Amino acid sequence: MGTATAINFQPTGAGNAAITGDFVLLAQEVNPVIKALREHGIEVTAVHSHMLTENPRLFYLHFWANDAATRLAQGLRAALDQTRSAQAS
Repeated sequence: MGTATAINFQPTGAGNAAITGDFVLLAQEVNPVIKALREHGIEVTAVHSHMLTENPRLFYLHFWANDAATRLAQGLRAALDQTRSAQAS
């Protein structure tokens, strides 16, 4: 069984892209990630939990947008920076 953040890009032409996916977050990451996404025009479509007694408690945040691919990528980067995700060196 695995848990992962998923980010999907689909080109829509003229430098734009549609994006969708979900973040797996700790409770303290939820609001900062929502803020980062919304500041870049990315809609939060759902926040929920999949399990009942997991430790640590995990939340799933789903998102969607269709805009300039660069702006969306910057928004996703800003959101990832609000998490404890492993970063490549």
